[in-house]
Amino acid sequence: MNPRLAQLQPYPFEKLRALTAGVAPNPALPAINLSIGEPKHPTPEFIRAALAGALGGLAGYPATAGLPELREAIGGWLARRYSLPGIDPATQVLPVNGSREALFAFAQTVIDPQGAGSLVACPNPFYQIYEGAALLAGASPVFLNTGAGSGYRPDPAALTQATWRGVKLLYACSPGNPTGMVLRLDEWKRLFDLSDRHGFVIASDECYSEIYCDEHRPPLGALQAAHQLGREGFPRLVVFSSLSKRSNAPGMRSGFVAGDATLLKSFLLYRTYHGSAMSLAVQQASIAAWRDETHVRENRRLYAEKYRAVVPLVKAPLWTSVPEGGFYLWLRVPMDDCEFARVLHRDYNVLVLPGSYLARDAHGENPGGGYVRVALVAPLAECVEAFARIGECASKL
Repeated sequence: MNPRLAQLQPYPFEKLRALTAGVAPNPALPAINLSIGEPKHPTPEFIRAALAGALGGLAGYPATAGLPELREAIGGWLARRYSLPGIDPATQVLPVNGSREALFAFAQTVIDPQGAGSLVACPNPFYQIYEGAALLAGASPVFLNTGAGSGYRPDPAALTQATWRGVKLLYACSPGNPTGMVLRLDEWKRLFDLSDRHGFVIASDECYSEIYCDEHRPPLGALQAAHQLGREGFPRLVVFSSLSKRSNAPGMRSGFVAGDATLLKSFLLYRTYHGSAMSLAVQQASIAAWRDETHVRENRRLYAEKYRAVVPLVKAPLWTSVPEGGFYLWLRVPMDDCEFARVLHRDYNVLVLPGSYLARDAHGENPGGGYVRVALVAPLAECVEAFARIGECASKL
């Protein structure tokens, strides 16, 4: 067996199952699960129809690079969304089976397994795939804490220059999971400057980029920042996105990687041997999804409605704020986050995820401690009911 598997921690939801094992939730209250970031809004009918209408494609092997029409649809979306001229769909766009699979596989492409001491930097709290990808590639993760003291923003100064010299890959997440923080242009410039100085690759996870409350302020993307800063060709930069959150189609497992053509050429080679081509039927449905924005605006409207309804319900001793992007609330609680989640599940039949499960002890703290992540994926009425129960639970503690 691969000895590196022993380095992996249990996934957060495995920890949550262990935390609530043997706990009998209050039977007088219907269960509300806000622990998992799985979109629950219906998949648009036109995407379903495009998928069903392309089932004839199941008879053929798909190419790993995907259909030219899909790469062009993604390239066109990138150009429209981020005002990016000159995106080359043939060399700067690669379809993938969802961002999770690609985020993991990308580290296996970038990290030299013989390179002793290789480091992978990532925010903390973080999407757990980053750590697993680093460890199974033979690297060690290092963390940039995103706590309240920094406004939930990663501070590159948290790592010494000696540490940065060992970094081969940096995972960024904007909008962030779980905090919803969006990196600013000056912050991207600082990361690009570090990449230029030390030669590491930046992988920007942007799967929540299309969930935001203000239609006039879409989150800044990494490719957009690079273009605005005159970084032609996006050196050492790739971004990851998907249709899961944007189009409520997590079961399609459809996304893309875009950016530095040299990196994508190597990633395509890896993926060719990895056997991870996207089904032709899914590709056709994806083309339809990337070409339409009406359903995306409606999706944002539904999430914005939830935020408007539940945030006013958050009273002391709880605290939260509307995130810049994503569909989570990062909720500060008045006690140990694991115990709060356990009591909330037991007494109020609401399931949320302890923040400490999404973070690691680093720089003298676990920046997820004292928070719970609440995914606003349930219907509006359920979200409102859940926050009424959360508030009552907190007031009694």
